[in-house]
Amino acid sequence: MKINIERGALLKAVAQAQSVVERRNTIPILANVLIEAEGSDVTFRATDLDIEVVDRAPAVVERAGATTVAATTLHEIVRKLPDGALVSLTADAAAGRLTVEAGRSNFSLATLPKEDFPVMASSEYSSNFSAPAPVLRRLFDKSKFAISTEETRYYLNGVYMHVADADGGQALRCVATDGHRLARIDADLPAGAADMPGVIVPRKTVGELRKLLDDDEMEIAVSVSETKVRFATPAITLTSKVIDGTFPDYTRVIPQANTKRLEVDASEFAQAVDRVATVSSERSRAVKLQLEGDRMVLSVNAPDSGAAEEELAVAYGDERLEIGFNAKYLLEIASQVDRENAVFMFNSAGDPTLMREGNDQSAVYVVMPMRV
Repeated sequence: MKINIERGALLKAVAQAQSVVERRNTIPILANVLIEAEGSDVTFRATDLDIEVVDRAPAVVERAGATTVAATTLHEIVRKLPDGALVSLTADAAAGRLTVEAGRSNFSLATLPKEDFPVMASSEYSSNFSAPAPVLRRLFDKSKFAISTEETRYYLNGVYMHVADADGGQALRCVATDGHRLARIDADLPAGAADMPGVIVPRKTVGELRKLLDDDEMEIAVSVSETKVRFATPAITLTSKVIDGTFPDYTRVIPQANTKRLEVDASEFAQAVDRVATVSSERSRAVKLQLEGDRMVLSVNAPDSGAAEEELAVAYGDERLEIGFNAKYLLEIASQVDRENAVFMFNSAGDPTLMREGNDQSAVYVVMPMRV
């Protein structure tokens, strides 16, 4: 195999591939990226046996062929090459080496045979549809902060993507929760998605998917089966196993009877929470909200480190309420608000609180209070 490829195109492809590769591997081939050159394209394939990413890049293929080489090493080399350099990759199967040349730089890397590289079995996808990149970006970006990191509740270690009944008919919905907070985000149901099985997309896959969604003009082809999910652009295909488990009935924890309504400027609120939380003890990070009339007092009392208090003007017309929250959870939810105002719906100091972005019903957040 011998190819010539522009450094920028190579770096983009190798960066996507090496981020899937696990740093600590007991199986040497899984640390490698499979490079396949044919026609006028070269593909870079990497996997951790749960996720597989395939990235295509244009190249001048002098001699077709394939090899595998350490993904992180290749990425580091390409990253340190000068901008605009033309990179030549030459594989010598007999010697088990890949030569990387650019200008006066020359590297010789050990390779492993391409036959050893595991290729993820292609699944029969029961549902195929396409969605604009900004739509998928919003669904996953606004929900992923609530993904659980507890390995024991593995079925919460991802975003539950499914078709749900919303106010205006059916919607494509993403939900994530860790038991302390919940995010439920809706988007218009794309054509062809109505029969999609509900799947839990793992946390790592959600992180890798984010790299495909930066181009606002891009349409993403989505394929879903009971065991796998695939997201594809013309250049990149990301295939992942889904979490084998049942996502809990999240509708039961979304409060319906909360009547006490608070409206507050989202960015002012987030900044105030951040400021008063500076003195709180790291363990609890509890912030108390006192609501009375059109004012809110945020306070933190940490006996070992100090106390803080800040007042905000808000729109609140119900009876006096004192309620406490984990500062980190409040900040994460407030930072999801794209609109100017955040609307909180309370019931009592011990009940879950609902938050929306203004009058937008398509994004709903729930956060559990803390005793303060």
